[in-house]
Amino acid sequence: MRIPDEDAVIATAFEHLYAGLRRITPREELSLTAASTLARLERSGPHRLCELHAPEGVSQPAMTQLVTRLERDGLATRGSDPADGRVVVVGITDAGREAVARRRAGRAEALSAVLRQLAADDRAALTAALPALDRLNDLLTKD
Repeated sequence: MRIPDEDAVIATAFEHLYAGLRRITPREELSLTAASTLARLERSGPHRLCELHAPEGVSQPAMTQLVTRLERDGLATRGSDPADGRVVVVGITDAGREAVARRRAGRAEALSAVLRQLAADDRAALTAALPALDRLNDLLTKD
């Protein structure tokens, strides 16, 4: 199957944007995977441990180690599923929510400094594209 040229151009632009956002995102306390996992727990509530590894692109043992560190640092909790005590459920703590908020604020501050360098027309074009980007993200993050 041939990928349309426009799709390839869009994919390349997103790849460059993603790399740029990664560069400006503060890394003081959380790795990319830890931050993404906590954001997922914040956004959609507690998850079974076995459900967390695939969306984050890591192995189940790696996610187990990550959750152990997050729990040790007070950012996540681990408990049993009331319906099935054998199942491990992971949730976010208030400290985890605060860590996610600090990371978002740091990224927003760094991005704001860059956005202020854009022409008003470019900023307007980005703002106009936000609804389409939200719909694209919804399609990308279907669980």
